[in-house]
Amino acid sequence: MLSTQAAHRADLFISAKTSTAIPARHPLVRDALVQASLDPQVRLLEFVPTAAVGTAQIALKAVVIVRDDGRFYLDVVEARPVRDVEAEGLALIALDHLGLAPLALTGGDIKREPRFANARAVWAYRLHPVGIAMRFRILTVLQEDGPMALGCLLPRICAARDPAPAVMALACSDLIELDLVSQPLGPLTIARSRA
Repeated sequence: MLSTQAAHRADLFISAKTSTAIPARHPLVRDALVQASLDPQVRLLEFVPTAAVGTAQIALKAVVIVRDDGRFYLDVVEARPVRDVEAEGLALIALDHLGLAPLALTGGDIKREPRFANARAVWAYRLHPVGIAMRFRILTVLQEDGPMALGCLLPRICAARDPAPAVMALACSDLIELDLVSQPLGPLTIARSRA
């Protein structure tokens, strides 16, 4: 369990898919991690602080993204570490030994709409408390009736409170998938259970 202090540090990123807190000082890295946390193809986010190449121990500081199609290291162009030629060569050798392919993203890739705004809107609810009764209602509807648009799902959740924040929080908890790529978040956004 991560310490309370680590959970509140602004430069550390934590999600349902992280195995440990990931340093994310650059805003583009943080946005890329938010998008990866909400991406249904991403299974795990890891941080590799150091690696050995021969007898040399190098500061790698690699963010690893484990997806259905392989293991990658996050390479945000605008946030690349400044290394001399030798250190860069050793880092590339270490990444190759770890079996990691580059996942190179530019600021333009990360800020592509509608995913950028959708991911930020959903992520704003990551700390929203979801009671067990609300969780059961939402997940039961999605498991019994399959994927459906938010405009159909939300009215079916019988609750005294608006269920939309709970749906967003469950997406952040990796219990629900939301289509954040094809159109702006709205009544036609498809939701499905991760079970």
